[in-house]
Amino acid sequence: MRKRSLISAAAALTAVGGATFAYASLVERNMFTLRRFDVPVLEPDAEPLRILHLSDLHMMPDQRRKQEWVAALIGTDPDLVVVTGDNMASPYAIPGVLRALDPLLEVPGAFVFGSNDYRGPVWKNPAQYLLPDREYVQGVDLPTDDLRAALTEAGWADLNNARTVIKAGGRSIELAGVDDPHVERDDYAAVAGPISAGADLHLGVTHTPASRVLDAMAADGFQLLLAGHTHGGQVCVPFYGALTTNCDLPTRMAKGLHRWPGSDSFLHVSAGLGTHPTAPIRFACRPEASVLTLIPR
Repeated sequence: MRKRSLISAAAALTAVGGATFAYASLVERNMFTLRRFDVPVLEPDAEPLRILHLSDLHMMPDQRRKQEWVAALIGTDPDLVVVTGDNMASPYAIPGVLRALDPLLEVPGAFVFGSNDYRGPVWKNPAQYLLPDREYVQGVDLPTDDLRAALTEAGWADLNNARTVIKAGGRSIELAGVDDPHVERDDYAAVAGPISAGADLHLGVTHTPASRVLDAMAADGFQLLLAGHTHGGQVCVPFYGALTTNCDLPTRMAKGLHRWPGSDSFLHVSAGLGTHPTAPIRFACRPEASVLTLIPR
């Protein structure tokens, strides 16, 4: 009798596990969600300004539904688009990435790259993401320069270890960005320095929300810091949250809008719209894009 109960319990557990995996891989990872946040960083009496923050598309060539969903975000009427990297998941992904971004390229924009804009994905045990000192393995070369050329020729600012001022929403916006800290391509020292008094708004941009970069940007006075990389934890525990951020960011800050500790800066971390193609699941962490409406303090 006891043996029969154990077999029944094991069968029930297996069924629940199978159903959960099916939901995570077939349903939730395709439940693209638009988040909205108000960020009080503007001067009193300033008109609101909308930033569309996209991250971690991890685009595969055949992901037409994702491409169409992103393209439709032009309907949010953004003043500025910021993309925080990991656009590609295949050497053949650029047409899909550009199909997704095409309507948005008519809007002022800026971007940084993530590691998966340089090298393609390789199979790895997902449990390794819980290990702080795991070896980082990269795959085939991706057409980084082709993507960079397409975005800059459309007029978007390349912020990989760069700093610039652009006009958007009738404002002068200073942006400083770094290449991906996750693979030690960042060089904030090359762009560091106090914010410009002549700009109306100051944004810091990075793919990986590494504390060494965020601390430096906040110390220089950048009011809003934008990052991706974490996937929001990707597989989360309901009512608890992320188990890992794949960097030194605390798990409580794995996604969403936060005050960066010890500063007046806000940090927005996007949970992103894609997954690593060898782990195409999301659980309790829907794929997302965000509209950040900047409002007076």
